[in-house]
Amino acid sequence: MTVLKTSLRNFLAHKGRMALSAIAVLLSVAFVCGTLVFTDTMNTTFDKLFQVTSSDVTVSAKGASDTGETTSDTGKPPVLPAAVVAKIERAPGVKSAEGTVFSTSVTVVDGDKEKLSPTSGAPTIVGNWNANDARTMKITTGAAPKGSGQIMVDADTAEKHHLKLGDDIGVITAVGTHQARVSGIATFTVTNPGAAIFYLDTRTAQQALVGRTGVFTNVNVTAGQGVTDARLKRDVSAALGAGYKVQTAKEVADANQQDVKSFLDVMRYAMLGFAGIAFLVGIFLIINTFSMLVAQRTREIGLMRAIGSSRRQVNRSVLIEALLLGVVGSVLGVGAGVGIAVGLMKLMGQIGMHLSTDDLTVAWTTPVAGVVLGVVVTVLAALPARRAGKISPMAALRDAGAPADARAGVIRAVIGLVLTGAGAAALAAAAASDHATTGSAWLGLGIVLSLIGFVVIGPLLASGVVRVLGAIVLRVFGPVGRMAERNALRNPRRTGATGAALMIGLALVACLSVVGSSMVASATDQLDKTVGADFIVQSDNGSVITPQAVDALRSTPGLERVTEYKVLPVTMTTPDGKVSKNETLNAADPGYAEDLRTKTVQGDLADAYGADSMSVYAGFAKDHGIKLGSRVDVAFKGGRTAKLTVRAITSDEVVVDKGAMYVSIATAKRYVPADRMPLDLLLFATAKEGQQDAAYKALKTSLHDYPQYTVRDQTDYKQALKDQIGQLLNLIYGLLALAIIVAVLGVVNTLALSVVERTREIGLMRAIGLSRRQLRRMIRLESVVIALFGALLGLGLGMGWGATAQKLLALQGLKVLDIPWPTIITVFIASAFVGLFAALIPAFRAGRMNVLSAIATE
Repeated sequence: MTVLKTSLRNFLAHKGRMALSAIAVLLSVAFVCGTLVFTDTMNTTFDKLFQVTSSDVTVSAKGASDTGETTSDTGKPPVLPAAVVAKIERAPGVKSAEGTVFSTSVTVVDGDKEKLSPTSGAPTIVGNWNANDARTMKITTGAAPKGSGQIMVDADTAEKHHLKLGDDIGVITAVGTHQARVSGIATFTVTNPGAAIFYLDTRTAQQALVGRTGVFTNVNVTAGQGVTDARLKRDVSAALGAGYKVQTAKEVADANQQDVKSFLDVMRYAMLGFAGIAFLVGIFLIINTFSMLVAQRTREIGLMRAIGSSRRQVNRSVLIEALLLGVVGSVLGVGAGVGIAVGLMKLMGQIGMHLSTDDLTVAWTTPVAGVVLGVVVTVLAALPARRAGKISPMAALRDAGAPADARAGVIRAVIGLVLTGAGAAALAAAAASDHATTGSAWLGLGIVLSLIGFVVIGPLLASGVVRVLGAIVLRVFGPVGRMAERNALRNPRRTGATGAALMIGLALVACLSVVGSSMVASATDQLDKTVGADFIVQSDNGSVITPQAVDALRSTPGLERVTEYKVLPVTMTTPDGKVSKNETLNAADPGYAEDLRTKTVQGDLADAYGADSMSVYAGFAKDHGIKLGSRVDVAFKGGRTAKLTVRAITSDEVVVDKGAMYVSIATAKRYVPADRMPLDLLLFATAKEGQQDAAYKALKTSLHDYPQYTVRDQTDYKQALKDQIGQLLNLIYGLLALAIIVAVLGVVNTLALSVVERTREIGLMRAIGLSRRQLRRMIRLESVVIALFGALLGLGLGMGWGATAQKLLALQGLKVLDIPWPTIITVFIASAFVGLFAALIPAFRAGRMNVLSAIATE
């Protein structure tokens, strides 16, 4: 009980010094709990949505996917004849059956041809208004669509795009463009996670989405009283026979939830990973806090030991303080985590994914996990302070500060050098690896070992690096700069730990910057070397290109060549007798050999576009013993089987169309009926000599009525690639910001405790003539050099990781190493400003000290 009282008294006496450490724990726990609450809430939202929107049994075409995404490569959904509805209605246990038709392979535009699709990545759905949808939506304005000229829109989409009754809407599908006016607005009675939904009447939906009436994509079946879904499924299946997909409400919901779960799992584990990084950085902050508190209380601990406290009691007192810190920080962090989750939900609402706080889900495991994790990490981080119990009573009463352990410092340096050397060896092995899988394992090991090695060897590095930085940065400030340098060197272990906290976040920033920049540079280099076409036309959502758009593009003036590009699903039987299912052939016009200059290891790619000819990639050829002249049996989906001769073997060392196998469209047409032939996935166009600019403008004009497609020249394509990678990196940098914030708190805490530790020294310096301004500058410069020390280590380490990762990317064809020096230099300079910011409060407090009181401090 005495130990507990002593711990409580010390904790409350030093609560100001503990505050920043508590904030670090709070932030880390809050990020973990916020992630768990946010993803659990999204799961709850989608669970409710899928459960409410699923009929008792759903019947769809055999080719429909489990998740309800029914659009095929022809741009039209697989359908059922309307007669199926009558068959289902006659089945035992059926209360009612209703045919529906919908598609997600659509683009919807307003009267100005601006897209009305969600920006969150959620689908755009166009279907017929039916009884099942009426269960989850309520018409709040206008009326349901009647006739071909009317369409209804969901309220969220209407609000976002300022749609009102009477506004013109265009529904663009593989069939063509259907024009209608808004007749009604329907509001979700459940949470809408962001989809844009439009409703037509049944006949119009059939004509607009499929191109003919008398067909449905699904049939929603309602069970009679007392009939289970499982029994209803058996009865409906028996009535229909083979050739149909019959699913219960649970099966449909599970399939949809599984699709969403994959995305949510990636999000959850990625965010938890960044929370783990923040925890790791927080550990250094807590270690420094307790190490400095123990050093400052050496005399107090000595008195406790002199009056009879045992070593175990002293250690227990320190650990109880850590326990209190962990509990307080973790409990506050759990509450903050719920707030973060609500904030993320609001943020998702801004980008179109609406999540209601009514579905806020806080599982009992979330606060338990947050508190346990925060307390355990805090107590473990405080364990190094157990050396407090080693202080002898007489030494403590005689000396100011904890005894140094020179032998421990040597051992630490040796261990650090060994770990760093092992990490460097692992990184070298990764760079020299010939296989991406093996190389990735070595890279991961190298990152872990080199990071731990740098952390362990930090004090040794601090002694050298700070001197170099001091000579470059601090000496120009005269005696104040030299004192700042000596203060940073006074305790290399403390400086090393403080710099290591900043090093971790900046190392990841540098690594990802190098990888991202190298990917862009490599892809750009590959585009320059391989893409011969001037323009690429495609849909940004992956939709196929309609024949009408192809005709419009072909009629564009100033073009020398237009190349169509299709993807055909096939089953191959190779000369070794193996059957390869779920393969694809990329069918294109012969001009594609010039549009994409793909490197071959054998043969000429142009020959692969001859009659009954094809190409394979080197890896496939090696696996199946294929050589030039080999014959491959190719069974086209929806068509006949062909015997194709291999005329070219392409290299695996490419980026664009890596792993593609080619055939001409003319050959494909011989074996696939016209009504089963997939639509074009891409179009390539080449301008006549000297007419590139005019052709570019003409193409945009030709496709003005087809806003679902984007025309890009090579410059546009490179910029789009750069933007995509840049957006991903910005998201990662945003998540890493938490770790950097915690690291900045560590610098603040170290300086604040250091000022307290040096109170008497500061008073003496002020007494002999050091001005307040000079004192504040000294502390700021000390902070700057510590921040630059951490930045230098982090950026150097991160660039090493990134350069090694690029060697692995080179195995995938991304061979250009590009160091983003502007980013690296900017981050390094920004680190100095981080140091200045971190020193503001400690420097201000030091400048306000009373000189006489400071000198009198024991």
